[in-house]
Amino acid sequence: MKTYDAVVIGDANVDLVITGCNELPLPGQEVFVRDMTIHVGGGAALFSITLAKLGKKLAFKGILGKDYYGQYILNQFHRYGIDTSYVKKSDLNQTGISIAINPERDRSFISYAGTNSELQLGQVAIEDLVLSKHVHITGYKGSVNHKEFMAIARELNRSGITVSLDVGWDDTGEWYQGIFELMAWIDVLFMNETEAVHYTGCETIGESIPYLTDKNKNVVVKLGSKGAVSIMNGTATYCSGYNVEVVDTTGAGDSFNAGYIYGFLSGMPVKDCLVYGNACGALSVGAYGGSTGTVDLPTLEQFIEARQSEISL
Repeated sequence: MKTYDAVVIGDANVDLVITGCNELPLPGQEVFVRDMTIHVGGGAALFSITLAKLGKKLAFKGILGKDYYGQYILNQFHRYGIDTSYVKKSDLNQTGISIAINPERDRSFISYAGTNSELQLGQVAIEDLVLSKHVHITGYKGSVNHKEFMAIARELNRSGITVSLDVGWDDTGEWYQGIFELMAWIDVLFMNETEAVHYTGCETIGESIPYLTDKNKNVVVKLGSKGAVSIMNGTATYCSGYNVEVVDTTGAGDSFNAGYIYGFLSGMPVKDCLVYGNACGALSVGAYGGSTGTVDLPTLEQFIEARQSEISL
């Protein structure tokens, strides 16, 4: 008997969202804005909250500071029933924080990694994960930590635990080709449209999808408002997105991941996993903050039922 539906390993920080900031102050100046709000941030944390809202039993494994923001994140996890017994408290750094400026337009960020920089997948004991059906991982850094990801993915695979990974943006520009080796041990690998183009070396997403399909890898490519494509065992399945008003796109991809994995863990066919993923992503962008707009399972299913005419598979 498994204790958790999923254990999530990765980043958690605070997002300070600034709205109505049309210009940055020059030295010595002050600019007043419409609002500032604090939310939980970090791809792994946002994934966890969204999946927990949908009713799955989760545990989170990460590192937080011994400060107000660290406690704020723990309180939010507890609110949604997420087990935090695997969370470590750091004596070295403060909890990470990201300041999002102008999220309603072209967003800019000022970020402090804080305790997230201390998390190393190679230090995660497999014994901490065997009580879970599934493990979701973030923080892939290409050649820097590729061996760590390979090692834990293999161990989990051999233990019969399914694994998902969001590769995230490669700020080094390396776009390490070892990702295709790692894919062999990952049950669901998420990337967005831009990441797919970079990793495949193709000119367009239209070329990238056949490239990934030919490699017979299990990949889900998020296409933003256009929907998503799931490539499983050499078969590509497309599902269109929903037409919704966009307030803040922060965390939309992580919310999509959670919706898709909800379907995956529930034994749904690929097409339904895509529908749930797209619906979670669409609801996420309707409010400021990465998880504020996400909903519980009955509300999500009402949304899907009410707008099923919009879906094209």
